[in-house]
Amino acid sequence: MQLPRGHLFVISAPSGAGKTSLVRALMQRMPELSFSISYTTRKQRATEQNGRDYFFVEKAEFQRMIDAGEFLEHAQVFDNHYGTSRAQVEQHLVKGENVLLEIDWQGAQQIRRAMPDHKSIFILPPTREALELRLRSRQTDSPEVIARRLRDSIADMSHWKEFDYVVVNDDFARATDELCAIVSGQGEHLRADRSDLQTLLPSLLG
Repeated sequence: MQLPRGHLFVISAPSGAGKTSLVRALMQRMPELSFSISYTTRKQRATEQNGRDYFFVEKAEFQRMIDAGEFLEHAQVFDNHYGTSRAQVEQHLVKGENVLLEIDWQGAQQIRRAMPDHKSIFILPPTREALELRLRSRQTDSPEVIARRLRDSIADMSHWKEFDYVVVNDDFARATDELCAIVSGQGEHLRADRSDLQTLLPSLLG
């Protein structure tokens, strides 16, 4: 008997919105979710492990994968390239597993065309000040890089309407609960067209 096909969930956010921490918390709460590990050309950080955090590849290998049509989506973010393996995602879906993709809005647009039946979630910070504070608290970037990331994050947030659901990361525990609700099929109150977002977005986007 053929298993029912799994569902694909795409999570995107501007840099500094807390997406990575929320995704980790979601995976701990719902360990049955399959997480798609992205390929990237950026340098591996000391705390990262190849095959766990990312598959780290050289630019030439990344380009070969693009040319061979091996990516479901791929994008350039800042000075690095990121991509999602088509085969990896399909392998989980055909086994009936729900798959989580953590990608940027550019990649989400490509997924929308390739797999229109997926669900997409955008994570927003509660204020622009909170976003800037989170970017500065990393203490890994120069002031110039932080300023560029802040500008790019504000530009990224302008794409929030393209997503099915929006979660505001004001309270971490509540935001995690909301992600769980969406993945469990109980997130209708978190749809992107809800009224409370209309007052928040002008202050975020300026």
